[in-house]
Amino acid sequence: MTEILSSYVAGDWHTPNGKPDSARAVHDATNGQLLHHVSSAGVDFAAVDEYARGTGIPELQKLTFHQRGVILKKLGAYLMERAKDYHEISFTTGTTKRDGFVDIEGGIGTLFTYSGVARRQMPNSTVHLDGGVERLSKTGTFLGRHILTSRQGLAVQINAFNFPVWGMLEKFGPMFVAGIPVVVKPATDTAHLTRAVVADMIGSGLLPAGSIQLISGDVTPLFDYLAEQDAIAFTGSAATAKRLGGLECVRDRGTRFFAEADSLNFSLLGPDAGPGTEEFDLFVSGVVAEMTVKAGQKCTAIRRALVPEQHAEAVAEALVAKLSTQGVGNPREKSTRLGPVVSNRQRDDVLDAIDTITSAGAHVLTGGREASDELAKDLGGAYVAATVLQADDPWVDAVHDIEAFGPVASLITYSSTAEAVALAARGRGSLVGSVVTHDREFATEFVCQVAPWHGRILVLDRDDAEESTGHGSPLPTLIHGGPGRAGGGEELGGLRGVEHFMQRTAIQASPDMLTAIGGEWVAGAERHVGQHPFTKSLADLRLGDALESEWRTVSLEDISHFAEFTGDTFYAHTDEEAAAANPFFPGRVAHGYLIVSFAAGLFVQPDPGPVLANYGLEGLTFITPVSPGDSLKVTLTAKRITPRETDEYGEVRWDAAVVNQNDEPVANYDVLTLVAKE
Repeated sequence: MTEILSSYVAGDWHTPNGKPDSARAVHDATNGQLLHHVSSAGVDFAAVDEYARGTGIPELQKLTFHQRGVILKKLGAYLMERAKDYHEISFTTGTTKRDGFVDIEGGIGTLFTYSGVARRQMPNSTVHLDGGVERLSKTGTFLGRHILTSRQGLAVQINAFNFPVWGMLEKFGPMFVAGIPVVVKPATDTAHLTRAVVADMIGSGLLPAGSIQLISGDVTPLFDYLAEQDAIAFTGSAATAKRLGGLECVRDRGTRFFAEADSLNFSLLGPDAGPGTEEFDLFVSGVVAEMTVKAGQKCTAIRRALVPEQHAEAVAEALVAKLSTQGVGNPREKSTRLGPVVSNRQRDDVLDAIDTITSAGAHVLTGGREASDELAKDLGGAYVAATVLQADDPWVDAVHDIEAFGPVASLITYSSTAEAVALAARGRGSLVGSVVTHDREFATEFVCQVAPWHGRILVLDRDDAEESTGHGSPLPTLIHGGPGRAGGGEELGGLRGVEHFMQRTAIQASPDMLTAIGGEWVAGAERHVGQHPFTKSLADLRLGDALESEWRTVSLEDISHFAEFTGDTFYAHTDEEAAAANPFFPGRVAHGYLIVSFAAGLFVQPDPGPVLANYGLEGLTFITPVSPGDSLKVTLTAKRITPRETDEYGEVRWDAAVVNQNDEPVANYDVLTLVAKE
């Protein structure tokens, strides 16, 4: 009997007994050979829910953001060592080695990115501060601040077939950092690749118990258990996104729903980019790449190629010529640039979409059903010929409404910038668009007008082409998602991707309470003045530990010497008459950086000790000008203490407040230091 793909639920592997009626066959995309069946029959979904809540949440949320980040880094390294094995499995899905790199190494790469987000942009605690302190009262005893905390629920991933590794890991990384246990539901046709990666994630022993579960097959029964603290993150068709958005748990119980749906993404050739320009060649290469990578089975692929009327014939000829050089065949062969689509079912869907578009008002320039049938007959797999359609009328609905999810693009002409904008927007919301032009004025006008309909826009020209990651590649530091038809959801975007799975709460409290809750000292909270805080290691240092310095008087000689020594002879520091004419100064004043230098001299502890380095200042603001004869004092307060998980030191942020003899604020800023743990 053919293997039934197993699921990982409630801490153990589960395989259905026998061959359930619900089992769906999965075949090798390259030759049609039966690989296995997929079914979730017999899965105890109540146990899945309980394991995530009862084990996953407490085990994961007892870790700090930094500790989660360290785990992701180790996990990424562990999986990268096994990438070769994943590529062997990936071939059965019709994916070439080049295309598999985007999915496999690209997916693992998101773990490294989110490890960095956790360890560099978040505190080593379980509460993340969002924005600054808001003063809510006259005297400052009543303040407000937003915090982000882990939601007390689980996240269900429902992923598309085209990126079985990347699609799972790009969601898992931010979910894990957010402290949310994950249930992964991979697409049936490529679930065996997802399962292989999840099996290694579990086998690594790095993940806390309950942090990940895998359902191979139907996940519908789990929706009955989802409620207001839970989330569903979906990637797939717009039709399925609409159905999931209407689930009872979403509609009535408040389960968060994030959708990243298919869209008819455009790439536009600028009017300046005619034949013979570098931009013309970049445009043609970009369209061909998006048609052939993953056999065009990408939610970010170019579906609509918008070209100026005067360049349409040249573009058509160039596309047909370049596509003819792309090797088609078994993805295991190095010469192959275009492999099969994932299954015969998908092949039928793509060809049906081509037929619908052509019957509605487009014609085939290359490829199409007949050429695809010849390929499938010769090669024996789910092959679709690279197909370029040309719209008979740029406004025919079919080219803007129907997506052929394969190696297919439609050529559409425009006659003016206004029409180009309208045609781009006609997709009714897309994940990505691109414009290939060297004309800055055109690019600015066009991009600003189409941006509201798109989640990401690439502006490509000769200046950035060499290092550009291309039209179809989402990056973990930038958002991935789009409005309208694209689902209205948003993924990735660095820290933003983590925040989607956390709860933002406005806290109103006294300064001392805000300090305790947020883990960061705020102005007005208690200070502890005594032992010089620079003599304390992280083991002894506490929030609010402070130094109040002695006074130092600023003389005219100090100002003159600083101007001469540094070369900063700006008139406000050197010319009494000119300075007095400036409405912001009473006369000659001290340099701002002289004030900072004097402040450092007032708070520094010169002897060797726990403070290892000063690595920067942030938020420096000069408030009251300092005149000759004024006196300065600085108060330095331990504001945030962040031990590093992998080093023998940590980071301390100090609040520096400089005042004059009238207790007027002169300068405020944060001093950033590295301090030994012991």
